[in-house]
Amino acid sequence: MDMKGRSILVTGASRGIGAELAAQLVARGARVIGVARRPFEAEGVSAIALDLGAEGAGRDLADRVARDHPDCSGLIANAAVMAHVDLTRGIHDAEIAMEIAINLTGPVQLATAMLPQLAANGPSFVNFVTSGLAIAPRAEAAVYCATKAGLRSFARSLRNQCRDAGLRVQVSETVMTLVETSLSREMAGRYPPGRAAADLIAGLEAEREEIWIERTRLLRLVNRLSPALACRILRGPNVRALHAG
Repeated sequence: MDMKGRSILVTGASRGIGAELAAQLVARGARVIGVARRPFEAEGVSAIALDLGAEGAGRDLADRVARDHPDCSGLIANAAVMAHVDLTRGIHDAEIAMEIAINLTGPVQLATAMLPQLAANGPSFVNFVTSGLAIAPRAEAAVYCATKAGLRSFARSLRNQCRDAGLRVQVSETVMTLVETSLSREMAGRYPPGRAAADLIAGLEAEREEIWIERTRLLRLVNRLSPALACRILRGPNVRALHAG
């Protein structure tokens, strides 16, 4: 799958992995539509400021892309937030609602709303950025882990529905490792966001249904042998997260 000449929507495009994705796709000759919660500028990127956690934001964005970028044939759902919350103390309804809206509801609604446009412009693709924490969760990021597990499950189901419907839309998932971003600044052993973005794009070009980034490849093998062992490894004191988008 060639990125050159494609119009591609990237969410969470103002920082971290998303900013690297946008820059590298532009360098490959793609036309990038970048979305972030706050206004931003990036060379070669058509920037949109939109809170994907707001009610109906997915549909609103899909309608805007269809109107202003009718040739769009790719979506990388990268935007995410993570709250480290002790759910046994106090009430955290606002944090819970925000994580679910941005990490799960937003990308699900956006992808389904964009399907008619993507199918018409096929062969197209949708890529959901999940996390190793979708497989082996961490206690202190319980809601984040749950949203990524939900998104991983949704990606598989949507892939099957697109196949059954004969749509020329490839649905894939990127299982992200611990990346050097603002969400992981205190964590050791972080993967450079530029390399993570390059690995993701290479996986898209190779049309892989699952793109495993760096140490998540080992997690995949460990989880096949012993899911309990994978969970114990991620409960260790030196690993707090395997994705920070």
